[in-house]
Amino acid sequence: MKKTPFYEKHIEWGGKMVEFAGFSMPIQYGKGVLEETRRVRTTVGVFDVSHMGEIEIQGRDALSFINHVTINDASKLDVYQAQYSAFCYRDGGIVDDLLVYRLPNKFFLVVNASNTDKDYEWLLQNQRGEVTILNQSENVGQLAIQGPRAEDVMQDLVDINLSRMGYYTGAEAKLLGFSVLISRTGYTGEDGFEVYCKPEEAHRIWEGIFESGKKWEIEPVALGARDTLRLEVNYCLYGNDIDQTTTPLEAGLGWITKLSKEEFIGRDFLVKQKERGVKRRLVGFEMLERGIPRHHYEIQVGGEKVGFVTSGNFSPSCEKFIGMGYINKPHDSGGSEIEIIIRGKPVRGRVVNPPFYKKGSRK
Repeated sequence: MKKTPFYEKHIEWGGKMVEFAGFSMPIQYGKGVLEETRRVRTTVGVFDVSHMGEIEIQGRDALSFINHVTINDASKLDVYQAQYSAFCYRDGGIVDDLLVYRLPNKFFLVVNASNTDKDYEWLLQNQRGEVTILNQSENVGQLAIQGPRAEDVMQDLVDINLSRMGYYTGAEAKLLGFSVLISRTGYTGEDGFEVYCKPEEAHRIWEGIFESGKKWEIEPVALGARDTLRLEVNYCLYGNDIDQTTTPLEAGLGWITKLSKEEFIGRDFLVKQKERGVKRRLVGFEMLERGIPRHHYEIQVGGEKVGFVTSGNFSPSCEKFIGMGYINKPHDSGGSEIEIIIRGKPVRGRVVNPPFYKKGSRK
């Protein structure tokens, strides 16, 4: 298994290491998933996300190429802005979801760890114009500092005014004297920042962040809590909620699907799907009876299968069991009662409008 630049830090903090996307990563630390989730919701936590893939697109035709392969409109990006987007196959299925950064001389793509090699090959297969495609994943360390005290922690370490940094914008900065890319982005629904650094500078940056965060009881947060946090705010996870069998319109990602663009891979199919209307939709639901809705559990209404669960868990922030899943119309509307088949028995649930959790609403 591969190791991130922060592997030794995970061991020092007592991380329970597992294989994830080919990397040895912590699933939790000593206090467990619930406490790590609460830490991010109340003060600040730090995630090692160095397993994510980073791909650079350079060259005269970089913008037109990005717009050809992504469903969002990168021409709307100012320099140092970021954008949530996705790659699609020609049949509308999702290759991956990603972040697109527009930097002064290139585009910087952050893709899912399990898809890095696939995405890189897919970009090469669809390459056109004067562009260079570089997989820089081995040359980048990445930390996410998330929570209501994230700005307090990070402001003491960088040479720029973070209060002026808007959501989904970034900057090149000095952090403890090291050159980094920092952006106001994250996967938790809280305020926060993501830092991209050189692997050889990773340990010093980790130590500086934890020293600065002592007064806020800063702690490392692992994969288990990261999954709970993103579920609480209805963020999709590739491989669970979206994949090659689902389209952005079915997954509630119409807001990033810019059909007004002249062309992009998958556009023709998605235009037709929008005209016809989707037959199923990714929705959130809460359990009305005790039970954890696991991935691929069947969803029924009146004894008839109407969908399946994609993600589910106990939410410590909402203090209830929650989940996401694809449900056929017309059973997908908010308030509709459903049944999740758990260990062969139907357990009552109800479709709810997203998100489950809103910043500052923790019980």
